[in-house]
Amino acid sequence: MSQSMNVADLERVYDRLAEAIDRTGNDSELFLVKLALLAAEALNDVERFDALIECAVQDL
Repeated sequence: MSQSMNVADLERVYDRLAEAIDRTGNDSELFLVKLALLAAEALNDVERFDALIECAVQDL
């Protein structure tokens, strides 16, 4: 089983994601879809990815 990322790692991920969204400008939605598909492929677990989607849409 993999370990969870620590707070510093999560902050780094957040910062890199925010920078990439800023760089992509009007294409940010396409960037996020592309990133999600790449992450799903890396995760290699459809059920887990479905659960992550449900978690992400909560409280928006």
